[in-house]
Amino acid sequence: MIGALAILYPVVAHLAVAHDNAHLAVASLVLLAAVVLLPGLVRGNAIAWTSSALVAVALVWVAGRDIAWLPLYAPPVVISFGMAWMFGQSLQAGRVALIERIVQLMHAPGDTIDAAIPPYARRLTLLWTLLFLALGLTNLALALCATPNGILLWLGVEPLITVPRQVWSLFANLLNYVILGAFFVVEYIYRRYRFPQQPYKNMLDFIRRASAIGPRLLSEARERA
Repeated sequence: MIGALAILYPVVAHLAVAHDNAHLAVASLVLLAAVVLLPGLVRGNAIAWTSSALVAVALVWVAGRDIAWLPLYAPPVVISFGMAWMFGQSLQAGRVALIERIVQLMHAPGDTIDAAIPPYARRLTLLWTLLFLALGLTNLALALCATPNGILLWLGVEPLITVPRQVWSLFANLLNYVILGAFFVVEYIYRRYRFPQQPYKNMLDFIRRASAIGPRLLSEARERA
């Protein structure tokens, strides 16, 4: 359910921009709020329910004004920088690189892990960090320079360079994920060639296992923060 909403959000956000439709822009924000708050709502978390009420009021207020586009600029930047932080903070001295930790969790206790994998996993963690950082900076630059309704223009500052808002959306809501998917597929193919002995059978099995250990990784990251 959450995964489907997460996939639907950038599609609706891009359609909102492509068709200059403020109602779709608000609908995309509703989807994003659901992705963030729904797990807490299901658990009956008081903070989630209070936040939902505040978000609903904010969306009603935004819907009646010409600023419905502004909140759409934030998610691609925040998500990219957030992921860069998650990968990058694990590279600090004395810590296990995030991808090395994934490798450890995917292997059964007592399994022998190829000695070449930990340094490879650390370099790969760095590459993911740099990729997310580059995407975040690009998303931010395009959002600042977008026209109409870009961040700088909204602040009354004329940017030196402008790009159509549709170009920002195409990159932030669609090409971002194409780039990430392409990097993942290429790296996976190379990894299977370099390290053929793996605990997973194929890419789908790898994604399934990685998804299963995702909550544990997030919990560990929060504890270290």
